[in-house]
Amino acid sequence: MKISNKDFPLLFVLTFFMSIQKISNATDTITTTQILRDGETMVSSDGSFELGFFSPENSKNRYVGMWYKKITVSTVVWVANREVPLTNTSGVLKVVDPGLLVLLNDTNGGIIWSSNTSRHVKTPVAKLLDSGNLVVKDANDDDPGNFLWESFNYLTDTLLSGMKLGWNYKTGLEVYLSSWKNKDDPSSGDFTYHFDPTGYPQIVVKRGSVVQYKSGPWNGLHFSGTPNLRKNLFYKYGVVLNKNEAYFTYELLDRSIISRVTLSESGVSQPLTWVDRTQRWEVDIIHPTEICDIYRLCGAYGSCNIAKSPVCGCLDRFLPKDPEGWKRADWSSGCVRRTSLNCKNGDVFLKYSGIKLPDTQYSLFNQSMTLEECKVLCLKNCSCTAYTDLDISKGGSGCLLWFEDLANIKLVPEEQYIYIRMASSELELKRKKREILVLSLSLSMGMVLLGLSLMLYLRKRKKSNHRLREGDPMGSALFDWPKRFQIINGIARGLMYLHQDSRLRIIHRDLKASNILLDSDMNPKISDFGMARSFGGNETGANTSYMSPEYAVDGIFSVKSDVFSFGVLLLEIVSGKRNRGFSHRDHHHNLLGHVNVHKHDYQFDA
Repeated sequence: MKISNKDFPLLFVLTFFMSIQKISNATDTITTTQILRDGETMVSSDGSFELGFFSPENSKNRYVGMWYKKITVSTVVWVANREVPLTNTSGVLKVVDPGLLVLLNDTNGGIIWSSNTSRHVKTPVAKLLDSGNLVVKDANDDDPGNFLWESFNYLTDTLLSGMKLGWNYKTGLEVYLSSWKNKDDPSSGDFTYHFDPTGYPQIVVKRGSVVQYKSGPWNGLHFSGTPNLRKNLFYKYGVVLNKNEAYFTYELLDRSIISRVTLSESGVSQPLTWVDRTQRWEVDIIHPTEICDIYRLCGAYGSCNIAKSPVCGCLDRFLPKDPEGWKRADWSSGCVRRTSLNCKNGDVFLKYSGIKLPDTQYSLFNQSMTLEECKVLCLKNCSCTAYTDLDISKGGSGCLLWFEDLANIKLVPEEQYIYIRMASSELELKRKKREILVLSLSLSMGMVLLGLSLMLYLRKRKKSNHRLREGDPMGSALFDWPKRFQIINGIARGLMYLHQDSRLRIIHRDLKASNILLDSDMNPKISDFGMARSFGGNETGANTSYMSPEYAVDGIFSVKSDVFSFGVLLLEIVSGKRNRGFSHRDHHHNLLGHVNVHKHDYQFDA
């Protein structure tokens, strides 16, 4: 058969299409002579991942995506053309020179999506790796550092083992998660999930440009505030910081485990593990998990405690900046120091434990400093507000400094400590309060022990008609020693009921002789509960304006308050002498006015 020149163009086209091979579903690689059509797939060599065309549950749009091959529930972990869907099944995925992976509409030849590269290789191929990373590379070069392009640098809503969430400083590329718009639309949604190395690394969830959640800084073991994110038998977490990169990553220690982290359309980060027994994904832990995870909920120097109502409170030695706003549950104004800083006259640092470390947006760090050097450096700079260990994984090392008001704090038991700058007068007040507390408790316990000793002594005494001297508050023949013991024992049993046996723990707060009534048989009854307070569960105290020694220490009353009053009352009964120089109000005044306890405050009339 003779072929004329006019037949040459047709022959060229036929020859070109004959050279394009249909891909086998068993392959993990496509070359420049192969194409992937809708209905065909690539499978990683170990059979873990599959790549091809798909449509979301209630959509007719077509996307190139990647999913798990071995599980029964369809789970897409990456989407190529998430912003530009195909509206039919005419899509074709192919590799073209100089090393690009492109998605074409076979109907009109239009480019739907394409990878990018700035380099050229002789034999470019696209390969689906066992890790779930789709790469474009030279067919003869498996060095990851020489990949032309990789899907691990362009994530959608899923983080897989081995992915790097963070920054490449050499290329300026940030790798982050972006939620689906909804379950039927994989285009970029409202939320993004970032590794933020600003100040010191933490995880940030944003809604648009507005921060919704910050994990707290990395402390060598986990992100502060997320104690559940710790090394275990299944995962290995880590943060890498150097001049070229800053990123967070995790690795599966057991390759038989199928696990992923996703960012939901509502902005929730969810680590998920596939369970063969139940044939479903199980959620490990989600972030944010509670109202206390809302970014800056309690404002500067405010601490969030989910176990309390209201959840926001000020750190110890801080007061609400806007008290009226706090009454309306508007905590955004935060708290201020009870005593203002005065850098010129010298400041000190007080240790706060069991909290999620503050936001590190305005912070600096040094990996080689000791904690003492960190303190010295912070003291020299009047703008420095706090410091702590940078890394607690090996007993503590490095230095992390804050230079603005501290925010995004919540109560996390057994979490890291931080040293916060305070006025020197605060430390002096703290020391004096400790002295008062020790003294007042010693006096209270001493009175009780003395009373118990006297009670044991009286029990051994024979019944007598001993009469106290004239003017004795117990001055009657009715009040012999057995009767006094009966009264003391009755009051003690009454207090035990109020403190321990009652459904609600009740603190009387005004226990004194005039509030003890005696019936015809001389059985005591505790009366006048006008100042009493009730407590539930493990509560031990609260603020009041009228209380015994411990109120003067920190404005707190507890069962110890009644114990102290009982000791005074017991001495009155046993000694037969009226308390002359002591009252709740006098003690309150003396403690706060003179900061020390005078011996004459506890004298009794002779």
